[in-house]
Amino acid sequence: MITEEQLDTYRREGTMLRVIRDADPANDVKGIIVAWDDSFVLVRRPNRRVVKLDRKYRYMPFSEPRPEIEWVPEAE
Repeated sequence: MITEEQLDTYRREGTMLRVIRDADPANDVKGIIVAWDDSFVLVRRPNRRVVKLDRKYRYMPFSEPRPEIEWVPEAE
């Protein structure tokens, strides 16, 4: 889970982020951090829409290459 310090740094710098939700790159979210709480992060996408995402997802600068991920579904 992303830390408060990382979130604050990304927000202050206006860093364009990639939020990796699963193994498919088409499902990534690109945007900047607007706000957050203990469970969720609000990200403003380039089309100005805001999405509410879980803090458990992987957040990384968009300028960095996307890592290859083998996704293991969580057991319910």
